[in-house]
Amino acid sequence: MPETSTVPDLYETTRRSLLGEPKELPPVWLYDEHGSQLYERITRLPDYYLPRREAEILRARADEIARRTQARTLAELGSGDARRTRFLLDALTKLGTLERFAPVDVSEAILRESAWAISVDYPELAVEPIVGDFGELDAIPPDGPRLVAFLGSTIGNLYPAQRAELLARLAAELRADDALLLGIDLVKEPGRLERAYHDAGGVTEAFVRNALTAVNRELDATFEQRRFVYEPRWDAEHEWMEIALRARAAHTVAVGRLGLELAFRAGERLRVEISAKFRRERFEPELRRAGLCVDAWWTDGAADFALVLARPGE
Repeated sequence: MPETSTVPDLYETTRRSLLGEPKELPPVWLYDEHGSQLYERITRLPDYYLPRREAEILRARADEIARRTQARTLAELGSGDARRTRFLLDALTKLGTLERFAPVDVSEAILRESAWAISVDYPELAVEPIVGDFGELDAIPPDGPRLVAFLGSTIGNLYPAQRAELLARLAAELRADDALLLGIDLVKEPGRLERAYHDAGGVTEAFVRNALTAVNRELDATFEQRRFVYEPRWDAEHEWMEIALRARAAHTVAVGRLGLELAFRAGERLRVEISAKFRRERFEPELRRAGLCVDAWWTDGAADFALVLARPGE
């Protein structure tokens, strides 16, 4: 559950999302402690290629990223267990510039565990964890140069307008000597994408269904798992994976804490998350509109994934 100070905003966002068309649950409900543990299991699945492709690029380019940024502060938005971030930590500590690491995550339990592990393995660093979502930019330590990492293609979970707003906020927050490192998943054959979000062992389905469990617990809701089918699908028009649950039959769900009675039609989808995929020719202009310019663009050998190093400026 998020910090108490963020609860009213989350409740209102959830209310608006559930009353929208299509009905949605904000993806923050995926990431309670159990959900965060399930997601870490997903990152190890054979068909979920994203972490391996990103790690391949980080392994090859971390030293170059360190030289280009000379970062004293490394901040990571949506840090999770910070496993792949260690490539950057190793490179920056070897270079001798890094002084502090500021991981940001909504799961306090996962954040506490990963921050402790980093502080043990990198005792020379000040580790300053921040509980919150990836909008908590004001809490990032001011000491620069700073490298803000947003890995795992988490930015793809935002709708275009939300993405534009976050990128503009980042551009406004970054100083001339700061840099932003983005991990983005690239457009590819839809069958591969659908397999990545529908593993045979059902871990991804359990992760998505956990959002219903979290909402039932925190919002006194009556979502019943048996009434919904897990159904991720590729949206070719928007070039994103839509992660959703489809109602098996018409029924009503109460959300007590929000005072809602939600009528679901048979076959109606409850969207839980999107995962946008990117093309360079479209993403670079998006960065420029936000006030960011590309300093470097790297892909893995299969061109499945990209790391983008960006800086403020046109």
